[in-house]
Amino acid sequence: MHCARCLLRVLGQSVYRAARPSLLRSPQHRQVPRRFRSNDTPAEFVGSGTAVARDPFAGAEHKSKASFAEALRAFAEADVRRRGHVEFIYAALMKMPEFGVERDLAVYNQLLDVFPKEVFVPRNFIQRMFNHYPRQQECAVQLLEQMENYGVMPNVETKVLLVRIFGDKGHPVRKYQRIMYWFPKFKHANPFPVPQRLPEDPVELARFSLKRIADDLDARVTVYQTARTDVSQSGGEQTAAAPHIVGIQSPEQMGLLGEHDPDRPVLVEGPFPLWLRKTCVHYYVLRAEPAPPEERAEEPYDPERCFDYPLQLDLDLDRDLGDMDTLDVEDLDEGPVYAMCMTSQGDQATLNRWISGLQESNPILGRIPTLFRLRAAAAPPRELPAESPTDDSLGRETPPEEARRSAN
Repeated sequence: MHCARCLLRVLGQSVYRAARPSLLRSPQHRQVPRRFRSNDTPAEFVGSGTAVARDPFAGAEHKSKASFAEALRAFAEADVRRRGHVEFIYAALMKMPEFGVERDLAVYNQLLDVFPKEVFVPRNFIQRMFNHYPRQQECAVQLLEQMENYGVMPNVETKVLLVRIFGDKGHPVRKYQRIMYWFPKFKHANPFPVPQRLPEDPVELARFSLKRIADDLDARVTVYQTARTDVSQSGGEQTAAAPHIVGIQSPEQMGLLGEHDPDRPVLVEGPFPLWLRKTCVHYYVLRAEPAPPEERAEEPYDPERCFDYPLQLDLDLDRDLGDMDTLDVEDLDEGPVYAMCMTSQGDQATLNRWISGLQESNPILGRIPTLFRLRAAAAPPRELPAESPTDDSLGRETPPEEARRSAN
């Protein structure tokens, strides 16, 4: 009896092994190959020669906030389980500057709403201790870090979304708490903030830049030259392209220039760069070489010049034997600066017009020789180039050595 049962078992296994190749070759049991890529692009599934996953932001005709929100809504409604949401959020974070929504809080909240709710919340202390769903938490922290880099402060809606997604003890919620602690402290720390949108008019941009450079509220900004209008031969008016010249000078600088020795020349130097957020402008200065030590006259100290911040303190402090009697401080005198200007063309002819305009309020310039120390011609106001390609979705720049290796 046992021998017959064993014989039937052996015969059944041999028949199954003989029929197995034919079953695998049948259309019903044919396996579809799957191919995955790295995190910088969504996973691509290949079946019947066509790719399923595509860039959701590539089909937008006009890159605006409405088209970006439409792409988020289309992804949320395509699949209830939100499969591939991590790759989608990383791709959206990189596309936000192109759509002009990198400083929009409502868009960041919509992007957080892409995460599935109440799925990644830890159920016990062990899951909370071992970083429950680390890939999703790192993605949310990266989203909050981008908000921090662009100066976007979260609101209560952001906290509610994070608590619903990761719980009140997750890493994204802790990141939110740190942002809400430090941002209000440093939001108004700069007494001279730079606006988010700089003036587009070059004259207004030069006026704004010179006021930031000048250390005197009484300094006066003067526009010496703007675009002029000429009359053509046919009688119509046409605007000629002329370089603008905007200068600034304070009453104290006018007084120093009036006391300047006419036998010593003044210098026009530049251009010097000035960065305002991502925009670079250039300015020129009218200065003089420092006077020799034997010709310097030390002005007497006026104790009534400033009562709140005295310019001199006579303190008799007890000194120890190990204290140094002298301090090694390098005092570098660069000479006085009499005026500053900004222009779109930094050639000598344009700067000569600036000096001619300064002579109206400073007649002594007509008796002082002027020397020009100009570097290469300054380019018009420019902005920082676009961000370099990254090696992964977290935004780390690709080192040059690795880029050369990958190119080879």
